[in-house]
Amino acid sequence: MAGNSRRRGAMRKPGTKKGAVVGSGGQRRKALEGKGPTPRADERPGHPAQRKATAAAKAEQRRTKQEQGPELIAGRNPVVECLRAGVPATALYVALGIDADDRVTEAVQLAADRGISILEVARTEIDRLTGGAVHMGLALQVPPFAYAHPDELLTTAQESGDVPLIVALDGVTDPRNLGAVIRSASAFGAHGVVVPQRRSAGVTAVAWRTSAGTAARMPVAVATNLTRTLRAYAAEGLMLVGLDADGSMPIDDLTLATSPLVVVVGSEGRGLSRLVREACDATVSIPMAAGVESLNASVAAGVLLAEVARRRRAAGRV
Repeated sequence: MAGNSRRRGAMRKPGTKKGAVVGSGGQRRKALEGKGPTPRADERPGHPAQRKATAAAKAEQRRTKQEQGPELIAGRNPVVECLRAGVPATALYVALGIDADDRVTEAVQLAADRGISILEVARTEIDRLTGGAVHMGLALQVPPFAYAHPDELLTTAQESGDVPLIVALDGVTDPRNLGAVIRSASAFGAHGVVVPQRRSAGVTAVAWRTSAGTAARMPVAVATNLTRTLRAYAAEGLMLVGLDADGSMPIDDLTLATSPLVVVVGSEGRGLSRLVREACDATVSIPMAAGVESLNASVAAGVLLAEVARRRRAAGRV
């Protein structure tokens, strides 16, 4: 015991090691080469959390579709435009004693020709059905919107004979903006619109009205995971271009417009989400005069889609 310099159980000084210090063996340099941020568990293919999130999203989508009831489109112009567009309506409500003009006459005639029920009710009843919206004595009942699958949009675009063009909305929650984007997408030759399942507006009566009936002709798909859907489109050869106020280039330099394209539009407030922005091949901005605030989502989308259509016409790729 006399030759033992340390008592049993004695504490070592902080920072000291027992035995020789082992070198890194050259591994430290390799450790500095990062592989990027680790994806969240629910975004890793095959991970239990990812399978659970996918199953929950599908269940919620089914539940949402089951709970969604008929929608009412109010107003003489929107009703006539929807009937002209062939919106799958189920009933036309006409106020008793309505002051019939050309629009009312046309709406009744179109509904009768298509076998749509025409119901004459009190104006107060239409007030109740439409939640007090300005209806001018006319309201059109439409069934829940039939959403497509994102893969269907890609197939439609590839089989159209034209250069594919799809519009994706990242968190656009105002149905009026959604309706306006659908209308612009239809006007400028897009093959469909994709919206995320969560934190996004759906095709409600407000969206129907703003789209002026074009929602009947423009497929709208719901993506359970927008980032994953965009990457799937990219794997099929489509370029992803995000519309962002701080984009890497102005739309004047968008040479990708003539390529198979997905135009990604961010939300009204925060723009593109981080994961969606990282998935994009490029981000573009719209040059504006000094002192002017940024455009809302639907107007900005219309400007960009018009530029894409112009470049494709010029290149003969329409």
